[in-house]
Amino acid sequence: MLSPHSKGLFRRAISQGGVALSPWALQKKPMALTKKIARKVGCWRRDEDVMIECLKTSDPVKLTMAGKIDVFLILGKGTVMDLIEFSPVIDGDFIPDEPSKLFHNAAKFDFMAGVNSMDGHMFAGVDVPSINKKTANTTVKSVKEKGGAAVESSFSVYSSNWGSHPDPAVVKKTVADIETDFLFLVPTQIALQLHANNASGARTFSYLFSMKTRIPGFPRWVQAEHAEDLQYLFGKPFSMPLIYFPRHRNLSKYMIAYWTNFARTGNPSTGESSVPALWPAFTKNHRVYLDINHKISKSSVSSDLRSYYVSTGLRPTAPALSAENLRATQLLLCGPLKQ
Repeated sequence: MLSPHSKGLFRRAISQGGVALSPWALQKKPMALTKKIARKVGCWRRDEDVMIECLKTSDPVKLTMAGKIDVFLILGKGTVMDLIEFSPVIDGDFIPDEPSKLFHNAAKFDFMAGVNSMDGHMFAGVDVPSINKKTANTTVKSVKEKGGAAVESSFSVYSSNWGSHPDPAVVKKTVADIETDFLFLVPTQIALQLHANNASGARTFSYLFSMKTRIPGFPRWVQAEHAEDLQYLFGKPFSMPLIYFPRHRNLSKYMIAYWTNFARTGNPSTGESSVPALWPAFTKNHRVYLDINHKISKSSVSSDLRSYYVSTGLRPTAPALSAENLRATQLLLCGPLKQ
């Protein structure tokens, strides 16, 4: 949608659980990754042109496997920012500039985007495993020196309503909220704003998927996990009815209706499929969103989704907020979580 080469190829797009502005969406060190992959598949050469020619003739399966997740990430010693290696690069052609500067190319495309209420929980569980352990001794301990001013500022924003003796569950949920905001929600809201600001005859729609997780074993505070919306969008409650309840089928029916209407007409509320409530457009002056769960009604329409955190929190566009600073902020909030 953001590429100048996409004009005329389609009319609208939907982004779920991530956008081009997400901090993990671009490979910022493509040559370093190229050399890393080349070493793994036996193509490393001092001459970069020769090395690239070798990679072009390599087995695609071997190339793919060479970019698999590092074991240190699985063990919780890395950060989730290291998760995706094979991601797009700014090549000066298909992606000619930073994605935030390319939304004029999407002026004619209708755009729907949203996140799950706890998209970042599973990734926070990788970065700080103890948030999912009931017996973890959670303490708030200062590690501000790990991240400097950016971390201190983020800590102030996210801990402002804790009080002097915060509930350990609140502290753990805050870690998941940080990861959700930084990796998903904030960049999605910024993308929606940029699309609405640049739109010329196109419409913008925002949503928050908030159906509580069905995954067993997680703490009670865990909400909608990353990718949990997909089972409802693709009708799994109907194809596997014995493991779902009527409320899940209602949600599935609502999502299928909204999504197919948008695909056909550019408006999720208009089309062949009836919907439980009208979904207003997101505009420059009215940042409206639909809260999606099994009880959708007129009251499900709200505005300014986590606007305080979007404007003052962990903005992925801020250079100081690196993967290390994200990790440091989490540690600052949780302290050394005992296993």
